[in-house]
Amino acid sequence: MTPTLGFLGWIIIGGLAGWVASRIQNRNAQMGIGLNILVGIVGGLIGGWLLTLAGIQVSDRGSIFSFLTCLLGAVVLLWIVNKVSGHKK
Repeated sequence: MTPTLGFLGWIIIGGLAGWVASRIQNRNAQMGIGLNILVGIVGGLIGGWLLTLAGIQVSDRGSIFSFLTCLLGAVVLLWIVNKVSGHKK
């Protein structure tokens, strides 16, 4: 995913994606807004990388696709964190 959303767009979409991912992975109680934003932004990078590996064009697909890409990556990131930390879903 290329950073075409701008700084504020990354914060908003990243925060929402991080929050939804934390709910999916049952980690919402441990995460605040700052960590949700961080997880969503890093998730966007991970999700963009995974989709690119799968042969899916990720740039210039719109805000909804960007959100879903961030959500995919954030869920994967939190899944890995859960496995490493021993947290059960």
